Amino acid sequence: MANLYHVIILQSDLAAVQSLSDFFTQRGDLVSPTTDPNEANALLRRRPDLAILDLHLSDNQLAAFLQEARQESPDTKILVTSQYPDAERELQAKEQGAQVFLQPPFTRSRVERALHRLEPIPAEAQQAALAQVPLPRVRLPVRIKLTLPYVLLAAAFAAAAAYLVNRYVLESVQDRFARQLSEAGILTADSMVAEERKLLETLRYVANTQGVPDAVVAAEAELLRDIALPIAVNKQDEAVEILDLRGVSLLSLRHMAQGGLGDYEVKRGEEVFGQWDFVQNVLAQTVDDQGDKYAGLARAPWGDYFYVAGPIKDQSSQLVGVILVGKSLPTLVRQIRQETLAHITLYDSNGQLLASTFEQDLAALTPEEVRAALDQQDQASHIRNFELPGGQYSEIVGPWEARGGGDIGLIGTSLTQGLLVRPTQITVVQAYVVVTIAFLLVIFVGVYLANQITRLLLQVTRASAQVAQGNLDIKVASRGDDEVALLANSFNVMVSRLQEGSVYRDLLGRAVSPEVREQLRRSFESGDLRLEGQTTEATVMMTDIRSFTTVSERQEPTTVLRWLNEYFGELVPIVTAYGGVVDKFEGDAMLAFFGLLPSPLGPQESAYNACQAAQEMLEVIDQLNAQREKRGDPPFITGIGINTGPVTAGGLGTADRLSYTVIGDTVNTVQRLESFTRQLGASSAVIGQTTYEALQDKQFELNLEALGSFSLKGKREAVSIYRLRSSRG
Repeated sequence: MANLYHVIILQSDLAAVQSLSDFFTQRGDLVSPTTDPNEANALLRRRPDLAILDLHLSDNQLAAFLQEARQESPDTKILVTSQYPDAERELQAKEQGAQVFLQPPFTRSRVERALHRLEPIPAEAQQAALAQVPLPRVRLPVRIKLTLPYVLLAAAFAAAAAYLVNRYVLESVQDRFARQLSEAGILTADSMVAEERKLLETLRYVANTQGVPDAVVAAEAELLRDIALPIAVNKQDEAVEILDLRGVSLLSLRHMAQGGLGDYEVKRGEEVFGQWDFVQNVLAQTVDDQGDKYAGLARAPWGDYFYVAGPIKDQSSQLVGVILVGKSLPTLVRQIRQETLAHITLYDSNGQLLASTFEQDLAALTPEEVRAALDQQDQASHIRNFELPGGQYSEIVGPWEARGGGDIGLIGTSLTQGLLVRPTQITVVQAYVVVTIAFLLVIFVGVYLANQITRLLLQVTRASAQVAQGNLDIKVASRGDDEVALLANSFNVMVSRLQEGSVYRDLLGRAVSPEVREQLRRSFESGDLRLEGQTTEATVMMTDIRSFTTVSERQEPTTVLRWLNEYFGELVPIVTAYGGVVDKFEGDAMLAFFGLLPSPLGPQESAYNACQAAQEMLEVIDQLNAQREKRGDPPFITGIGINTGPVTAGGLGTADRLSYTVIGDTVNTVQRLESFTRQLGASSAVIGQTTYEALQDKQFELNLEALGSFSLKGKREAVSIYRLRSSRG
């Protein structure tokens, strides 16, 4: 940066502009300071050597400047300043071309270090930096150790396999045929479901057509025919039945066997429908896990049909009728055969034939075959073989399931065995011996090599488990000259770094509460660290020992410190047990908050937790004072104030030293409430009106006493105060 001659300074803070301008002016550089982003964008056309940009400009201004810099002056180095850490915005700025970040104060040494980081590092320096960490030399890579033996074994095994393949047929055609038959059975089941969905689609279409409920109520068969017939023709469904609440047909449309597309037979007044279980379910308005629609097999005078039944409801959702949409079983099996290219056969629950795509009559299923297909449907499929004039067939038989649950019959899917070829003249024992020897040889060599190579890896694995459990005193013996040895060496280096990190983490854990430390860790991981402050609703508690200064000035400092450690050692666990976080200790005073960390809580829950903690603290303080009086020590008369309201939580301090705390009027009020307890004599706790209102119905679970409205210091309006007594009174 020694040859820098033109600097653009774009800052939203005038003090920062002045400080940075003075530094570069004293160096003799040409400085263009501004607080206007538009002016800074115009200055980029002069191709400056350095641009110092404020991270806390608006998102649009920041992005616009960085984009303009890439387009107009790509050689310009970018230095970004930030008043406080903001990981998310820094990440966005890096993605847009920012290189180095600088935080105030903008002293000469800090700015010079930032400028030094902007300078590109020569390749020689990078190599020198890498050379500072000596790495063991890899003489025999693991790749070669693993690959070479298995290449030789694979070649031997391939030769043996080629010998066997040339002599024997190793692939079982029977197994392949069985898989094909099983897949055909699955496809048949899926096709049956698809056919059911098509019928259900027609049912919903008719039932939801305007005018259908009114026509059903009025028993207007002609109107129902005018509505349903075009839909049935369009959907190519064979039967549409519309019933009244007695299960009697108001309209029946059935396609004529040899008729054209629109040739439907029209009937009404048939009463057979009320005998079918799936129609009775709809009339009874039964609803299962699939809804209020059911399907079933109908052995009707006009033939065997598969129907889907559903309700017809009026505008007030009252049942006014039932609609059935169906297909004859011969049509159903023909359509499924077109989709699966297999022969389809439907059986009733007793195994009797209902419909089939075979032209010849098939034998019915035996009772044993029916039980095998139904009882083992979730474990295995039942397959039977039979012979017809067309050849040998295998049939996979499974349950015929329909909407509404239950099996309404059985469905068989058949494929011909005409192409089945069985291997012949196979010496099974000889094949097993050759394959087994080769397999055992591969296993033996593989296990031997794995033990040789992975022994050190297992040590690293066990050591990693110890590290995961918190043991950082473990080391791994690093022996060898390959990548595994390098891994062990790197593991030891990592553990040593973790040991250093644990020391810093322990120091941080003693400086802040565990909840604050965990919140900071999660915030850094997520990139959403917001130390600049965020406002939320919480409950704040403050405790203070009355006249402690008078008591402590007559004691040795070590005695006072021991007393306070004993006192806070009793109170802090109570705060933590009720989800509170101790913010800070100020002598004999303690400030804590509820409902903010580790996870936000509602005002009612945070207020209730704080009040419960205060009640238990009063009891513990009384017990502690009893012990102190026995020792001849003065009692600690403690006042506790609790207030609920908005607080601002975040990092308070300087750029290099922050304290996570809460501030706001709620905190000021809780200090006044704690001071008010001096008027109550003994150790006592009070809450403000906002806490009382936040408790809502939980007020009655606490021992509260209204003290009235009082004027507190720094408050314009009187505050209603309630005394909180311990659960013992």
